Amino acid sequence: MHMITVATCALDQWALDFEGNCKRILESIKIAKAKGATLRVGPELEISGYGCQDHFLEGDIILHSWEMLARILKDPEARGIVCDIGMPITHKNSTYNCRVIIHDGKIVLIRPKMWMANDGNYRELRHFTPWAKHRETEVHYLPSIISEITGQETVPFGDAVVPTADTCLGVELCEELFTPASPHIAMGLDGVEIFTNSSGSHHELRKLNRRVELIKEATMKLGGIYLYANQQGCDGDRLYYDGCAMIAVNGKIVARSSQFSLNDVEVVTATIDLETVRAHRKASSRRMQAAQQEAYERVPGLGGVRLSSKGMMLGWKETRPTDPDMVYHKPEEEIALGPACWLWDYLRRSRVQGYFLPLSGGIDSCATATIVHSMCRLVATAAREGNEQVIADARRMTGEPADSTYSPTDPKEFANRIFHTCYMGTENSSNETRTRARQLAEAIGAYHVDLNMDTAVSAVLGIFRMITGRTPQYAVHGGSGAENLALQNIQARLRMVVGYMFAQLLPWARGKVGGLLVLGSANVDESLRGYLTKYDCSSADVNPIGGVSKTDLKRFIAWAEGEFEMPILREFLDAVPSAELIPIQEGKGVQSDEVEMGMTYDELSAFGRLRKVDKCGPFSMFGKLVQEWGASLSPAEIAQKVKHFWFTHAINRHKMTTLTPSVHMESYSPDDNRFDLRPFLYPSRFEHQFKRIDDEAKRLQGLIDEGKIQPKPDDVD
Repeated sequence: MHMITVATCALDQWALDFEGNCKRILESIKIAKAKGATLRVGPELEISGYGCQDHFLEGDIILHSWEMLARILKDPEARGIVCDIGMPITHKNSTYNCRVIIHDGKIVLIRPKMWMANDGNYRELRHFTPWAKHRETEVHYLPSIISEITGQETVPFGDAVVPTADTCLGVELCEELFTPASPHIAMGLDGVEIFTNSSGSHHELRKLNRRVELIKEATMKLGGIYLYANQQGCDGDRLYYDGCAMIAVNGKIVARSSQFSLNDVEVVTATIDLETVRAHRKASSRRMQAAQQEAYERVPGLGGVRLSSKGMMLGWKETRPTDPDMVYHKPEEEIALGPACWLWDYLRRSRVQGYFLPLSGGIDSCATATIVHSMCRLVATAAREGNEQVIADARRMTGEPADSTYSPTDPKEFANRIFHTCYMGTENSSNETRTRARQLAEAIGAYHVDLNMDTAVSAVLGIFRMITGRTPQYAVHGGSGAENLALQNIQARLRMVVGYMFAQLLPWARGKVGGLLVLGSANVDESLRGYLTKYDCSSADVNPIGGVSKTDLKRFIAWAEGEFEMPILREFLDAVPSAELIPIQEGKGVQSDEVEMGMTYDELSAFGRLRKVDKCGPFSMFGKLVQEWGASLSPAEIAQKVKHFWFTHAINRHKMTTLTPSVHMESYSPDDNRFDLRPFLYPSRFEHQFKRIDDEAKRLQGLIDEGKIQPKPDDVD
């Protein structure tokens, strides 16, 4: 038997926080050694932080990364264990995203990333050069601050594997797992038994299962031990990295860390018999392919090092799969946990005293408030479990002295200290929304204020009247469309102005110091449609629901009603979504969002996925929806819906340039600041595209009228 204990980790690293990142790396190494591990793997670019963006183009970031690696190489905690550490490195004047394999104060290999993530949220080719010399290494000259510690002037740099006295290690870096011809295949056929994968993989709703399946498949046919490390938390941008570090053996997960956590450092270990891997690889077909495999260079450096036990050992127990079916969080739980963890990181790292939310009495701001409540629950749980970092951060933001014994163990009490809400009503607001907002704030424990803005609205209109001599009217009073829109927008924009004033001064009014971050509450579908006022109360510091669809938000609120024991949430679900910006006419219902948009939220989600995920323009979107909706709508009706969506999306696309930074949660997000790189000035009539749609709709309707085709009926059981 050759029993080996290996460790991987999820670290809450922060871009450019070199001191903090180094501290967390060393803490993870210490924990791994205490658990008996002889190999430790960390997240991608863990020394600098993954999300440094264009800072990766600066020489300083390379210098400071070497300085931190020097500190790690000298630290006694990093001795007696092989460590796989991530940092940016410049080689021959090109910058590479690298893994550095170290052992006992020496560098064994620098392995640069070969296949880059360069779509969606990622721009790695902007910052790094991919290593194109597969199965080749070059000589890399070390900086003097490293040579003085290691006694090495040069080390191998490139695509190679690392043999030890008892096994062989190979590196696969994040995106390389997702490519069709992943490096682990060739490495495994050439005798590599342990694969390390250091990742910076962000959370997205319903995404984790893909990552898990790829990790399992990596060794299901091939055999081997796969160590997956990941970034955790908010590293300074829109992404939330959800941890979930894993160890897989022969296609089965044997250990994993939590997916959503407030812990800065999580380390998972597993003890595996290397003979289990070797037995899995006895299939004759695999051996035939292995015999033909082109060999990797094997770099020296660990040739005399044993990672496993020698012979049989008493008391060693092999780690077995404990969760073979891999239980995943429901999307409702992901909404509750992911943005909550991101908000906590943002709050503690920005060093302000809390959050401020304009609470309208509608479901969107309700969802934002409920996510803050979830954050407070997570903080209270962590405090009860003795998380010293969480307690220290809570004391600082609540203004408690360093020697205080305060601990945020009650989520409502903690919310009253750091969460402030405000209902900003006008003459068009209803008593129902005002009451719902107050009752929700009470249920959460938020410090709530209630005000009317009619005086401010009248003052602005008075300025316009004084200059022009004209008084605008709502449409229901005979005003034009321009008047009606302007009267709605001034209410919305003044809420942003008033909200920021209260965010800056409410702590002062309560006898405290500091300020608050303003939370936005526009969902991803409203952004896609442009159904928001530019620079209204959707303009904020951060937005926890900006990447979540209205449909998912409703499901989240329904889930939270029972899970968080908040019956007030049912009233938000039952209410008609309304901006409450125009007078309510006698005998007519309230202003309805879906009626004003000219489409339902479910339709918006469908348009969004086809536009972004399926990469459809107007004509191909029509073609897809004819197949999907043809049983209930005529081709002309579908054509009208598609054209209306593209027109309204186009005329409002400019709003995406000022979109409040939100936690990325949805694959069809229209955020053009990072994720959705498309023009913001469109030919909104799409003359050629719309003509092709109309022609095709007319042709299809003619075929239906002639009985040559039949609309496909909905599927029935």
